Amino acid sequence: MRVVLVGPASRRQRARHELPDGISIVGEAATADSGRVAAAAANAYVLMIPPTSDDEPLVETLTPRETQVLELVADGLPNKAIAARLGVSDETVKFHLASVFGKLGASNRTDAVRRALKRGLLTI
Repeated sequence: MRVVLVGPASRRQRARHELPDGISIVGEAATADSGRVAAAAANAYVLMIPPTSDDEPLVETLTPRETQVLELVADGLPNKAIAARLGVSDETVKFHLASVFGKLGASNRTDAVRRALKRGLLTI
C-alpha cells in the first residue's frame, strides 16, 4: 500500500519507523491540503495530527465539500450513499472523511459529527 504521511514533522518521522512492512511512503505533508499533491500516487493517507480540544480553534478549516460530506454523515448515510448523492467515488468520500477526522481530531464518524456540532460547524 502506498501512503502519504500527514502531520507535524516530528510525528511523521516517528511514523516512518513504526509503519508495518508493505507500506510505502510516497509523500509527506504538514497539512491535508498540501498532502493532496501526492494523492494520485497514494492509496491512503496516514494522518498524525494530534487530537485537539473541542474548544481550540481548528488549525485548518473544513472545505465546503468536507462540510457537505460531514452533513451527510450526520444524516446517517453510509459512504456509498454519500458518494451516489455527490456524484463521486467511495474512495473520494473516504478521502474527505479522513481529512475531516484529522482536522477535527476525531477518531470515527460519530466523534467527527459530535465535535463538529460542538464547534457549530453543523446544525441538525
